[in-house]
Amino acid sequence: MKKVLIIGGAGFVGGYLAEYLQDECGYKVRATKMKQEEIPGAKYEVADMDLLVKGEVEKAIKDYEPDFIFHLAAQSSVAVSWSNPQLTVDVNIKGSLQLLDVLKELEYKGRVLLIGSGEEYGRIQPDEVPIAENTILRPGNIYAATKCCQNMLASIYAKAYGLNLIMVRAFNHVGPKQTTQFVVSDFCKQVAEAEKGLRDPVIHVGNLKAKRDFTDVRDVVAAYECLIRQGESGETYNVGSGIAYSIEEILNQIIELSGQEIRVEVEAERLRPIDVPIIVADISKIEAQTDWKRKISMKQTLQDTLDYWRASLA
Repeated sequence: MKKVLIIGGAGFVGGYLAEYLQDECGYKVRATKMKQEEIPGAKYEVADMDLLVKGEVEKAIKDYEPDFIFHLAAQSSVAVSWSNPQLTVDVNIKGSLQLLDVLKELEYKGRVLLIGSGEEYGRIQPDEVPIAENTILRPGNIYAATKCCQNMLASIYAKAYGLNLIMVRAFNHVGPKQTTQFVVSDFCKQVAEAEKGLRDPVIHVGNLKAKRDFTDVRDVVAAYECLIRQGESGETYNVGSGIAYSIEEILNQIIELSGQEIRVEVEAERLRPIDVPIIVADISKIEAQTDWKRKISMKQTLQDTLDYWRASLA
């Protein structure tokens, strides 16, 4: 039985990944978290580890001797990256470099997947859609810049030290249990509240015309598992749906699933000063080099997310 270490297992994706690897793939799973974090109801091993403390990173890898490592730990909020750039740099750059140095010193022979973001591409030109992995990077915020740096450092370490590192640029992933910091979960919660009479039947929105690439989180973790087995060391892969959905389409589908009479109101404070009209991933590389295929429809994702909020509010 192969052993897997998930670094940063307390987040939205970490829980889905751990359960998928254990229940669907038959791996033995250990997930790390910060001391102050919790992973309630975990049916796999959980260990405390601070990515910025070298001794803790060394111990986590030496004690467990994993075959695969998934590096999910990150400060992943764009808003927080503006308000606290130092924290973002510490976790996303210094933390990733710490991990890479430990892997080098331990002469680690397993495979490692480092998770980046579609945000790294920044403001896309019309002729660059769909966005391929060789598209010029123009990070437009501090979070994106730190993820670009992580990707470049991992590429250098893979070539210089022979480490088996695979890099990902993940586009928007959505699904049940996601916080309302993200648009799909936010809409679903508002609709569920309106259904239960907890708020007026009005959805407050920002720009509905922007088109984005959304993938169900359950498809995303399946892609990660395929990549850590079949991805090529030193290479970067987009993970997305390859389909652009307008925010308006998403909202209309959620309201249709509800069956309620719900008004939509635009709020100025929800509008971004600069919004890229369309972002969609070119996923031909991951489809060509692995056996991953997207399985969950957007309608199913929205139904499951809406049902999650219905159950939570109950």
